[in-house]
Formats: sequence, structure tokens, C-alpha cells
Amino acid sequence: MKQFTDTSLNSFRRVSVITVIAVYLLILIGGIVRSSGSGMGCPDWPKCFGSIIPPTSLDQLPANYQEIYLNKRLAKNERFVATLEKLGFSEKANEIANDKSILIEEEFNPVKTWIEYLNRLAGVVIGLLIVLTVWKSFPLGKSDRWIPILSILNLILVVFIGWIGSIVVSTNLLHWMITFHMMLALLLVSLLIYVYHRSGKLIKSKEVKMDVPRKIEMVLVIGTILMLVQIVLGTQVREQIDLISSSLGNMLRDEWIGRIGLDFLIHRSFSLVLLGIHVLYFFWAYKYTLRRSQVNLWSQVLMILIILEIATGMGMAYFGIPAFLQPIHLLFGSLIIGVQVILLLEIRDNIQFRLNTN
Repeated sequence: MKQFTDTSLNSFRRVSVITVIAVYLLILIGGIVRSSGSGMGCPDWPKCFGSIIPPTSLDQLPANYQEIYLNKRLAKNERFVATLEKLGFSEKANEIANDKSILIEEEFNPVKTWIEYLNRLAGVVIGLLIVLTVWKSFPLGKSDRWIPILSILNLILVVFIGWIGSIVVSTNLLHWMITFHMMLALLLVSLLIYVYHRSGKLIKSKEVKMDVPRKIEMVLVIGTILMLVQIVLGTQVREQIDLISSSLGNMLRDEWIGRIGLDFLIHRSFSLVLLGIHVLYFFWAYKYTLRRSQVNLWSQVLMILIILEIATGMGMAYFGIPAFLQPIHLLFGSLIIGVQVILLLEIRDNIQFRLNTN
């Protein structure tokens, strides 16, 4: 017997979609923050220069503001290092404790401050949307108890991501922390998509199920794992670019790629492997799935995103890493993961249906 109203289910699914879109917008904004060098536009967290509304000019800050916020960050880092040591991550704790780059305090820049501030406001909106999804999920719990449980897990994950964001600031954008922060954002998107997909099972589907071969699922799993590896490789390339741009005073952009070396060559070559895997997947998906089915349509979207991702990567490589392409490249990579998750869930449903009917 149905334990919820159609209004409750539709409301939950609508809010879930909005939340997923909002997270992707936040990833885009985060890419803009990174490409514009605004990550330390606010030296503290969650406030910005100690205020809910950040300053707009230097005369609004004390003369020794750099010393003040450096000391605050160092104090927070000491607590973080102590926590890592208690958890058994002594090597990472020692790395942070002895990282001299953390001692560098940036000068106030109103443009960078407000870019980072808008990034944080977007994060607050995400948090509120996640809270709303939790509230909207409760009426569905009698039919599927995992929907509210997973929605609450998403809320916990958002809080954890926010805390990691504060550590990213306190460690002065420590590179591996930025990568970890990005991977958590992708995990959040994947969980949100999964909960949305799970709620869709409460609706009587009119789509015809297909006999999808397991090899399609396997090649897509491989493609998803390789895409995650490629994103990590991309963050390593980005770290090298940050170091090179800093050493060159953010000048001579045409020379940045040439100075990266092996990391860039691996990242570039790996994209060809990814393309080959996904071309194979698309060939099989086109061959074995019905036209205009969800799997077929999303497979087309996936290939378009793969091509756009490679195109933006080539644009950065051959045109001096234009700043506007960096966040777009990151967004396409994140969207690919989201579409892969959708396809894996859809394909799994079709395989499970076939097994249940045999």
C-alpha cells in the first residue's frame, strides 16, 4: 500500500534535482575561485576577515591584519595536526606541521575576497537545500527507509565537506587537501543522484526494460574508475601549474605547459585511453539498448561531455591555459562522473530486471 502522496514524492525529487544542480554550480564557482587565485581571499572560516559581510577596502582592516589571521590559521592547524596524529596519520600531520608555505599570508584583495565570499554563500545554499531534502525525505521513509537515512548521510557529508573546506583555508590551500575536498564533492553528487534514483523506484515506471549485457556495465565501471583517476591526475597537473604561475608572477602563461613535464604528458595520454574505453562503451550501448531509452540518451550525453572535456583540455594546452577554460574543464569532468553514476544505476536496474524475470 502506498504510504506517501504523489505530492510528497514529486516534491522530494524536485528538491533533489535542484540540489544536484546547485552542487555542480558550486563546483563551477570553486573552479573560478581556483583559476582566479582567490582561494585565500578570506583568510578565516566560516567568516571572512572576522565578519559576516567581508570588507571592501584595506582601510576597514587593522594594520597588522596579516599577522592576526596568520596566527589564527596556525592555531587551527595545530589542532588539526593533533587530530591527525591521534587518528594515526602521523606522516600527514608532520607534513602539515613542517610546510613553510602555510606561513605565507596573502595581501588583501577585494576582488578575490568577494569571489571567495560568493563561493561560501553558495556553500551555505547547498547546506540549506540538503536540509530541505532531509525534511522532504521523511514522508517516503515508510515505503523506503533508506531514502531518509541516505538523505541524513548527505547532510553529515556536507558538514564534513564544510569542515574540510575550513582546513583547506587554514593550511593555505595545501594541495592534497584541495584534491580531497574535490573528491568529497563528487561523492556528495553521486549520493544525491543515487537517492534521487532510488526514490524513482517508488513510481511505477512505464519504460520497457531491456536485456542489457553485463559487458556494458563492466566497461562503464572501468571507465568510471579511470575517470576518477584522470581527475586526480588533473589536480596534480593543476598543482604544478599553481607552483609555476606563482614562480613566474602569474606571467608568461604560454610557458606554463612546457614547464610541467611528465605529469602533463601522463594526463594528456590518459585522456586517449579514456576516449577509447568510452567509445567502446558507446558502441555497445548503441547496439544493445533501445533508442530513446534512458540508457541510450544518457550515453549520448556522456560522449558529448567526454568530447567537450578533451576539447577544453586541448584548448588549455595549446592556448596558454586561458583562465576561463579552467573551471569549465573541471565542471565537464565532474558532470562526466555524475552521468556515469546515472548510467550505472540505470544499467543495473535493467540487469536486475532480467535476472528476476528469468
